[in-house]
Amino acid sequence: MLRPLALTDMGAAAQVHRAAFDQAMPWLIGLHTPDEDHWFYRERVFPTCRVWGHFDDEVLSGIIAFRDGWIEQLYVLPAAQGRGIGTDLLDIAKGASERLELWTFQRNAPARRFYEARGFRLAEQTDGARNEEKEPDVRYVWTRA
Repeated sequence: MLRPLALTDMGAAAQVHRAAFDQAMPWLIGLHTPDEDHWFYRERVFPTCRVWGHFDDEVLSGIIAFRDGWIEQLYVLPAAQGRGIGTDLLDIAKGASERLELWTFQRNAPARRFYEARGFRLAEQTDGARNEEKEPDVRYVWTRA
């Protein structure tokens, strides 16, 4: 089931983020504490983004946060990946936008393949100097046909 998330869902959203992030990028584990993740979702993501979640029964298994042509966050629990959840969440943002941009890390090959397979095109590569992790990243763009 897909639905917009409420402020009360932000703790679960932060947990999905952390589990997916750590599995995809183990070289960055430990960058933030669970309390910092919860604060980030409650104070930064929820007030500025439209946040949707995918639920398996009552368990949040994937999230997307987007605003003004940008995808800020898209994460699916590792155990739930490969079932179309990320695509369903991405389709919500696509349905609300004419153009979307996002950043991901250059080393995150599964994410890059996912976005490229769904019509996103590489627009920029950086050395990571502008992101908190100092990790080389890439910016992707999708435009409605």
